[in-house]
Amino acid sequence: MKILVTGGAGYIGSVTVKRLLQENHEVIVFDNLEQGHKEVVPCNLILGDLRDKLSYEPLKRQHFDAVIHFAARALAGESMEKPALYFENNILGGLTLLEFMREEHIPYIIFSSTCAVYGTPEKVPVTEQESKKPESVYGESKLAFEKILYWYDTIYQIKHINLRYFNACGAAIDGSSGEMHHPETHIIPLAMQSALRQISFPLFGNDYPTPDGSCIRDYIHIEDLAIAHVLGLKRLVNTKTSDSYNLSTGKGYSNKEIIHMVQKVSGVRFPVEIKPRRFGDPAIIYGDNTKAKNELGFEPQYSDLETIIQSAWQWHKK
Repeated sequence: MKILVTGGAGYIGSVTVKRLLQENHEVIVFDNLEQGHKEVVPCNLILGDLRDKLSYEPLKRQHFDAVIHFAARALAGESMEKPALYFENNILGGLTLLEFMREEHIPYIIFSSTCAVYGTPEKVPVTEQESKKPESVYGESKLAFEKILYWYDTIYQIKHINLRYFNACGAAIDGSSGEMHHPETHIIPLAMQSALRQISFPLFGNDYPTPDGSCIRDYIHIEDLAIAHVLGLKRLVNTKTSDSYNLSTGKGYSNKEIIHMVQKVSGVRFPVEIKPRRFGDPAIIYGDNTKAKNELGFEPQYSDLETIIQSAWQWHKK
């Protein structure tokens, strides 16, 4: 297939592009490089912004078979400080992309969604039937685009799959790319910084109702996410049916387990500073991936904690 990958120069997009190329698909990456890096793109890269209709000119009459849509702002905290940026980029950008797809008769789209559409779940593990009640502008923007996709299927028969990630983590197994946000807010790269710079790590809360008192989250390796996008595309083409899937491991690791594994892999016993709980942090969230296993054939291969941390450490050291 000939596939357009938006945000293909980014953290998860670049790893998925390599997986698509391994499967002998033809891939063109469309990215504005605000958050992506051109050196990790192993195929044709077209610079452009989703929100700018003129940016699509080089993509016209390319006869794409499908789109995989990663391009988005993805930091929940930042979204609460810059809501307009998130609504404009994640909703308006996506809508402009869909109009391009409609005009070019591209029938399929795989959407990089998020478990943030659920907000604080009513029960765990979180299934796809969980009520949707986002608690950030980021989660709201992703849910809004899921609803737009529903109507573009209903009206124009553009079929979609929403892949709702839990905590994306790790680095490419070949060491070519890894997690690098500005500002950085995610626990694993922050713990890596503590190990590399030998500075204290802030642990927000150690009195949660969990076995070790720290929050528990579901961590999914980016290589497993990449595999899931290829499986999702196959499913969509074969069934021509829109759907949504959780991409998770079905279990969680605590913040303290993350810290201890980073210390073990790095060999650095950096200090940990206990701080008050952050507002809005639930004690436990992990996802139910039964539907993805049964319908996509999804089986996480790289998401054990040691593999996650080993891959991240090798990349961060570089």
